[in-house]
Amino acid sequence: MRQTNHLYQDIIELPHHVSKKHAHMSIHDRAAQFSPFAALTGHNDAISETARLTQKKIELDENRKQELDRQLQQIDAYMQTHKEIKLSCTYFVPDMKKEGGSYQTITESLIRVNHQSHEFLFAGGLSIAVEDIYDLVFVEDSSVIL
Repeated sequence: MRQTNHLYQDIIELPHHVSKKHAHMSIHDRAAQFSPFAALTGHNDAISETARLTQKKIELDENRKQELDRQLQQIDAYMQTHKEIKLSCTYFVPDMKKEGGSYQTITESLIRVNHQSHEFLFAGGLSIAVEDIYDLVFVEDSSVIL
């Protein structure tokens, strides 16, 4: 039968080795060596992305297109005599990762309608393509009704 209490007797009293080539590893870095391995990195992100819902862009009928065109003409007429107009604008934002997108509404001062690029330019720096606009409401002056 072996005696286990004398097995490492020859090295038990030796001083702790300190390397001259390598810096001392911190406890945090040492613990990281034994952290669990994530074999499916990004898997949870992919599941979340798949579960995220998007909306299909609503195709406007002719009546709605004519109404928006009428509102655009009123905005143009108003902008002839004013620097800006405060609007509540609901518009479609395409999703960058998958088909569809979402409808968002902002209430901001419109400072310019760019007829060449067909965009609304708002005071906050946002530009919205006219074809993405779903609804416009004039919110500042009750004398102008869109």
